[in-house]
Amino acid sequence: MKNSKKTNQDNADGKQKDLEYNKSTAENEFLTTNQGVKINDNNNSLKSGERGPSLLEDFILREKITHFDHERIPERIVHARGSAAHGYFELYKPMGEYTKAGFLNDTTIKTPVFVRFSTVAGSRGSTDLARDVRGFAVKFYTQEGNFDLVGNNMPVFFIQDAMKFPDLVHAVKAEPHNEIPQAASAHDTFWDFISLMPESMHMIMWVMSDRAIPRSLRMMEGFGVHTFRFINDKNESHFVKFHWKPKLGTHGVAWDEAQKISGKNSDFHKLDLWEAIEAGNFPEWELGVQIIPEADEHKFDFDLLDPTKLVPEELVPVTIIGKMTLNKNPDNFFAETEQVAFHPGHIVPGIDFSNDPLLQGRLFSYTDTQLSRLGSPNFHEIPINRTIAPMHNNQRDGHMRQEIATGRVSYHPNSLGGGCPFQAKMDQGGFTSFNECVDAHKVRARSASFADHFSQAVLFYNSQTPIEQDHIASALSFELGKVETVAIRERMLGLLNQVDGDLAATVGKNLGIPVPKNMEKPVNHGVGADDEGKQEPTKVKQKTGNSDALSMLKNPTISDTIETRQIAFLCNDNVSSSSVKTMKSALENAGAKAVIIAPHLGTIATEDGAEIPVDQTYKIAASVLFDGVFIPAGKGISELSKVKEVKEFLNDSYNHCKFIAAEAEGAQIVKNQNDIKDKDAGIITTEKAADKALSTSFIKALGRHRFWEREKSL
Repeated sequence: MKNSKKTNQDNADGKQKDLEYNKSTAENEFLTTNQGVKINDNNNSLKSGERGPSLLEDFILREKITHFDHERIPERIVHARGSAAHGYFELYKPMGEYTKAGFLNDTTIKTPVFVRFSTVAGSRGSTDLARDVRGFAVKFYTQEGNFDLVGNNMPVFFIQDAMKFPDLVHAVKAEPHNEIPQAASAHDTFWDFISLMPESMHMIMWVMSDRAIPRSLRMMEGFGVHTFRFINDKNESHFVKFHWKPKLGTHGVAWDEAQKISGKNSDFHKLDLWEAIEAGNFPEWELGVQIIPEADEHKFDFDLLDPTKLVPEELVPVTIIGKMTLNKNPDNFFAETEQVAFHPGHIVPGIDFSNDPLLQGRLFSYTDTQLSRLGSPNFHEIPINRTIAPMHNNQRDGHMRQEIATGRVSYHPNSLGGGCPFQAKMDQGGFTSFNECVDAHKVRARSASFADHFSQAVLFYNSQTPIEQDHIASALSFELGKVETVAIRERMLGLLNQVDGDLAATVGKNLGIPVPKNMEKPVNHGVGADDEGKQEPTKVKQKTGNSDALSMLKNPTISDTIETRQIAFLCNDNVSSSSVKTMKSALENAGAKAVIIAPHLGTIATEDGAEIPVDQTYKIAASVLFDGVFIPAGKGISELSKVKEVKEFLNDSYNHCKFIAAEAEGAQIVKNQNDIKDKDAGIITTEKAADKALSTSFIKALGRHRFWEREKSL
């Protein structure tokens, strides 16, 4: 994760060259119209006299206003709020045994990628820290064409069939009568829908967990969600699940903290990603796959085609095959992040679809929405969407066509053009769909293998640590507490009782209603009307074991690095220079960033007469924006006991289970903090100044991310 000094120097050199170029060309660059006509006055419209009416002939005004009036396009119906970055993918080992996809067989190339992260429910102007699913979409610009891996930070979804997707989105979005709530799941309408759709219960466990409030976009997993196929050059098929594993580990924030971050900095995730890349701390994820032979399709007690199910890593281990690095921010948010068009139907030879009914519906939906949002079937010609592979076809014209096709032939077959462009044979890289045998009647029905809606919800809940289970119960209590309709709350308690009786009882107690006893056999309203009466009760497996990979705290691949973590240094004039420098040096050597906070900007004076630059003031800084706190030694530090913001800073840090380190006078500040109940729980202090042992202990503690056990004493 940590990049070389050469990389940072290259970035600095590049920026300097940009500045020099801009300076050298400034004298020759003039404001112009879209037709290249130089503009003499960009401040006043053309009028009949200084106080007379504006003239219609003012083509400069008309062009400027017209463009302004039309420079907004419809926002995405879902995933409207997003952040993105450029990067590249490197393959560790050839995958020819399973797939003939070129970029998964050549370890010598770096495949360019563009990645967009997003929240789902809120609008473009909502907050980054909403409790929500996060989109994780990757566009691979391969030499065989574009491959879009359009996924989320959760491996499953709410529904099994795309027919229910409009209903889900209508239910989760702000309620239509008052457009409330924004950036969160709707209250009564969402939970009304969920309470009638038991198939959603596995996903509800994920959304109510801390996975839904990540610490950073750089610290969350990504999943392809659906089951896809790998096809090799022998036309053999293997099912495949895609996983992205962050090198920084998977971390979340406390719910109270997330709400406060939204008030302090609603662009927290967007800014974090931008600043990390600008600083040369390039985010990295490893790509892993779960590969399942075609012959094993039916060997599991769940259906591989069911998007509400995952394949436990204990059954099929994740094989790491490559790494993705994001190393460049977009040059223009609208042109790239906003206009990028992802589509799960953008695949390349060697990758194919399964019959997942949710995936099948998405193959239609994405093209349809791009036509509406970007205004033309030529959206593939927008630079961010263009393939790097040669493009030859007989498509012509249409709104916003940019390609200038030459010649008289635009059809196939032809002789006037020499037969060009030719169809590619399979051994020439031509795409062919997997020759799957299908022999069935046309029906509107759902397989009985999709009927178990609770086993994996139980598996997920059982796999969490007690702390994580408490967080799920609190999240459900918070969300359902906003539901006004009692019948909806009761139905949800009945469903939660199918997952875990204690969970349902805890949530029910917080809601002030008992767990109903007559809802042990919930009906899935997602199935067809003819099937509803025949539907057998879901057989819930209460003993499903657990999977460490499903827990953010038990996950064996979790990283203890503190690289890019933000550590607040609470300082004042007359601080100990050696205390600050010793801790700052130790943290920066471990890859973290020290942020100096003081009562005023500029510099603060040290005890020995030196000066330290200040990054933020106590009026601006907030504990929720940092990963840990350090209070150095120094005579002036004692004065911080009188600063109200310092008390609030420490209280929030403590309540959000962050690690706090302090030396000498700083340690006394912590000890005098009345609201800190257990002085030893994640609090690391020393009476000495510039104590190297303290910095070692602090860095080790920060590697745990949070001292979640402290919640028991709060």
